[in-house]
Amino acid sequence: MRRKGRNPSIVGRINSMTYTLMFMLGLPVIASLIMTAVIASQYAQSNSRMSVIAGLKPVIETEIPETVWTVVSGRATMADSGVEKRIQEVNETIDRITARTGEARKLELTVARRTMDTLSQYVGKIRENLEAGRPVVENEAVLAEIRDVAALVVSMLNDYITGSIEAEVRMVAGITRIAYIGGTAEIAILLLALAMTARFRKKTAQFVQEPVAKLERVTSRLADGDMSARIPLPQVQEFWNLTGKVNIMADNLEEMMRQQVEAERDLKKAELRTLQAQINPHFLYNTLDAIVWQAEADRGEEVVRLTRSLSDFFRISLSSGADWIPVSQELKHVSAYLSIQQTRYRDILHYEVESPEGMENIYMLKLLLQPLVENALYHGIKEKRGGGKITVQIRTEGRLMQFTVSDTGKGMPPETLEKLRRMLEEEDITVQSAQEPGHFGFGLRNVNMRIRLYYRKKVGLMIQSGPGGTEVSFVIPIRTKEEIDRDEGLSGR
Repeated sequence: MRRKGRNPSIVGRINSMTYTLMFMLGLPVIASLIMTAVIASQYAQSNSRMSVIAGLKPVIETEIPETVWTVVSGRATMADSGVEKRIQEVNETIDRITARTGEARKLELTVARRTMDTLSQYVGKIRENLEAGRPVVENEAVLAEIRDVAALVVSMLNDYITGSIEAEVRMVAGITRIAYIGGTAEIAILLLALAMTARFRKKTAQFVQEPVAKLERVTSRLADGDMSARIPLPQVQEFWNLTGKVNIMADNLEEMMRQQVEAERDLKKAELRTLQAQINPHFLYNTLDAIVWQAEADRGEEVVRLTRSLSDFFRISLSSGADWIPVSQELKHVSAYLSIQQTRYRDILHYEVESPEGMENIYMLKLLLQPLVENALYHGIKEKRGGGKITVQIRTEGRLMQFTVSDTGKGMPPETLEKLRRMLEEEDITVQSAQEPGHFGFGLRNVNMRIRLYYRKKVGLMIQSGPGGTEVSFVIPIRTKEEIDRDEGLSGR
């Protein structure tokens, strides 16, 4: 299970996609703006440098030679003319422009600067001539050299300006290419962004629809009665609370239904215990009458036998309130019942009760066999001329026991057998439907109901019947006292 802080959310996915698209669309724009700003700055600096250089050209070409001529012609002194200071200002300007110029354009300015040193030397020579009192002709010759050197410097500056203009043309072409590339990239990124948006919309729809579909499926199962349905924790944060509430609701419903089923089962068990406590008074009266008859006939041994059988019958029937008793006690109980009934019916009733060894440590629900034997006696043996035999058998296989009560009585017609089978297969088991003795299948319904209820089985009794008699059987698991104590308790619930 993912940690809550790391699970994706709908808002998170939308924000993530929005930021991605903003980055994709904004990156080329920002890049082109930065490159354009850099080139524009270089363009502006280049124009500024060319303007400064262009301003030096008339100073070098005209102003300096004319100022030197006024000195040579005697109209001004070297100090008053300020020509040397002017040359120094030009040199400083060229040095400053050179420092701001790229390597590709420094050559012209460097040569121009060195040529300005030559021009400065010529001006110094004129100063020396004037101080030495040499003829004007010599200074005129130096002045001619100054004019030539100034023209050479101006030519170099022109070359610098021409190269700068060519560089600016290339800059403009570069800006144009950048604009074209940027526009093309913007279109491509826009198309990619549209494709990503469509895909993101589809995935986001699936991202939201999947937990909604799971929620719908689980709620449908819950509505259909499947209380085991649960929703796994979704990846979408927004659905966590809803999913948790639905699962809690399902847990509560499942617990409520479990409690209701347990309450209904406990109620049925209580009703069945009440039904079991309703001993047939006719059986008791008839047994007591038989004891009296035997006593009046001075048959002491028969009186003792009947009294012991009746005592065993009621002692095991009550079992101190326990629902579960050893199999050996159940067999003893049905033997006591048949022994008492044989006294009444004499030659028409014969019986055999198998009692395998080791049944003392195996427990079963009490009073399952006696109602079956009673049904076989009253609806099978008594209805047949000449009577018959009742047999109780036990077969074990693995962890299962099969009990069979068979008789050689009258049997049931097919339609009666089919009606009885349908009645026993009914899912809606009600205690009230079998509470009146004499009701059709009273004993069988009682036993069938108790087997299905206590052992939680879908199938209780299995019945076969025909002209040769009836056979009723049931299969229950082998359970020890410890298992009974663990599951339900010997005292019953």
